[in-house]
Amino acid sequence: MLLSFSQKEKDSTGIDLKESPFIVTDSILTKKEIDPLRPSKAAFYSAILPGLGQAYNKKYWKIPIVWGAIGTSIYFYSKNDKQYDRYRDAYKRRLAGFKDDEFYDLISDDGLIRAQEQFRKNKELSLLVTLGFYALNILDANIDAHLLQFNVDENLSLSPHYQYNQLENTGDLGLTLNYKF
Repeated sequence: MLLSFSQKEKDSTGIDLKESPFIVTDSILTKKEIDPLRPSKAAFYSAILPGLGQAYNKKYWKIPIVWGAIGTSIYFYSKNDKQYDRYRDAYKRRLAGFKDDEFYDLISDDGLIRAQEQFRKNKELSLLVTLGFYALNILDANIDAHLLQFNVDENLSLSPHYQYNQLENTGDLGLTLNYKF
């Protein structure tokens, strides 16, 4: 008895190419032109107005996160700056000889100096965090624009397949990696 197999209408896994759910035809696949300036435009827009680069990349859900992060750090900078000014003004009034500042009976001169130092450090840290979030906003827009142009087409595909083995009456699972140059 002689057994032979033909591969005219089937690929190497035995799946009929016309009926396979994993094959993408050229009519479905559309190729987009790569715009090499897209990442730099997104970064530029985010540098002009935080969140604008995310809008350019059509990632609208990131805009409230960007504004919230930068806005919160600006809020803490402003709050620490006001507190620093309060303690500095009270200390200056004491040096001038006045005894009517709001902290006169509560905090000593050394306490005012320590409070000024603490609020100055907090203010500077808030400024660094604000600048960090601003830079992160620009980087996110740039990287996201790069990833939007990432080439994923039929030349590189990873697809699972199942094949029924008639000789052994079992099923075979597999994974196919295709790369076309």
